[in-house]
Amino acid sequence: MVAPGSVTSRLGSVFPFLLVLVDLQYEGAECGVNADVEKHLELGKKLLAAGQLADALSQFHAAVDGDPDNYIAYYRRATVFLAMGKSKAALPDLTKVIELKMDFTAARLQRGHLLLKQGKLDEAEDDFKKVLKSNPSENEEKEAQFQLVKSDEMQRLRSQALDAFESSDYTAAITFLDKILEVCVWDAELRELRAECFIKEGEPRKAISDLKAASKLKNDNTEAFYKISTLYYQLGDHELSLSEVRECLKLDQDHKRCFAHYKQVKKLNKLIESAEELIRDGRYTDATSKYESVMKTEPSVAEYTIRSKERICHCFSKDEKPVEAIRVCSEVLQMEPDNVNALKDRAEAYLIEEMYDEAIQDYETAQEHNENDQQIREGLEKAQRLLKQSQKRDYYKILGVKRNAKKQEIIKAYRKLALQWHPDNFQNEEEKKKAEKKFIDIAAAKEVLSDPEMRKKFDDGEDPLDAESQQGGGGNPFHRSWNSWQGFNPFSSGGPFRFKFHFN
Repeated sequence: MVAPGSVTSRLGSVFPFLLVLVDLQYEGAECGVNADVEKHLELGKKLLAAGQLADALSQFHAAVDGDPDNYIAYYRRATVFLAMGKSKAALPDLTKVIELKMDFTAARLQRGHLLLKQGKLDEAEDDFKKVLKSNPSENEEKEAQFQLVKSDEMQRLRSQALDAFESSDYTAAITFLDKILEVCVWDAELRELRAECFIKEGEPRKAISDLKAASKLKNDNTEAFYKISTLYYQLGDHELSLSEVRECLKLDQDHKRCFAHYKQVKKLNKLIESAEELIRDGRYTDATSKYESVMKTEPSVAEYTIRSKERICHCFSKDEKPVEAIRVCSEVLQMEPDNVNALKDRAEAYLIEEMYDEAIQDYETAQEHNENDQQIREGLEKAQRLLKQSQKRDYYKILGVKRNAKKQEIIKAYRKLALQWHPDNFQNEEEKKKAEKKFIDIAAAKEVLSDPEMRKKFDDGEDPLDAESQQGGGGNPFHRSWNSWQGFNPFSSGGPFRFKFHFN
């Protein structure tokens, strides 16, 4: 009785005719087995039944070495190979069994099944037909007839697939090949043919899947590795392309196409790695130059142009060059409207340019495609605060400087405006009051923007001088509403300002 879940039970569910292995009884003398060989066979049988495949294999190796003409030893070793998923290793053993015992139908049936999976249909059919002629058991006869019908069907489908391929009807060819490969799962040539169809149909990733299988099914398959590498390259995945072309060169270091492709990918890979390192170091101008070189190196692959522009867009945004960032990011978004990275970088550039509505729109679009991105969520909240803030007062506009202005620019703008709007420059009472209000605004703007902490608060959408936006006020004389300064004389002894001008 075979225990449910045992190795032989699992094998039997896949190969029903294989259970003959465990139940096979034989006399040692019939097979010419000496005592040591018999001991290895019995121990190997027990280990196999217990699922200890590596140990069972060692015992069957010893049995074969002890008696190279023992067909039972070869058959049991083949069974272990199959249980371990090593069909290539099992096939020679099954062939040896048939050579030693021509009427061993179980081995021939098993070999036919493996040949069918490999797509060797003529050889498989020959085994099934010989099983039917060798006085098989009832189960073996049914199995052989079933496999023959299946093999005939595969022959017909393969012929239809080849005809469709020759006629450039790749969709039909794929349909036929799908059905064949459900049975002939180890047929490397058919997988390569289907990969070619996928390439023609513009489905490179499916082609890669078939080619990877073919690279494992066929020894020294340099062609498969070369095609996989070129497909990854066309997809813009330079790192995987480099990895696959190296596999080709491991098999044949003199492979001309692989070597030429390797040099091309390596050059591109080096440029991209260098550019990314520059970005990490904050050297955005140099990184931009590198990515411009990437586009010149590989102008024929659109993916590298898009990715390069995406990174250049990022560099301009981080380097606070909003006009350039908006231009390049927009070029990327024309090609890829849902590119989240370009949307985020353009939104940042819009914020610098004080184009808050546009920034909000970009952040909202990006959030639709990646709602869990914290950077997008924080950026959107900031843009919304800045929009609300801009509807009240804007210290940057008061001084007439950009949001990315350096402290020196802020001080310079302040001094110029302070001179222009100093109340002593005006005699008319109305003009003097207007100048005082303007002067307070200018001083407040300078106070906020020249202080890193206060400026950061303002850039985040919070007015540090607006009492409504503060919690608890404090000792800072600016912590009051803007309107409360109206009518206040900043030059009186009790005022919070002390202005001394020493301009050259």
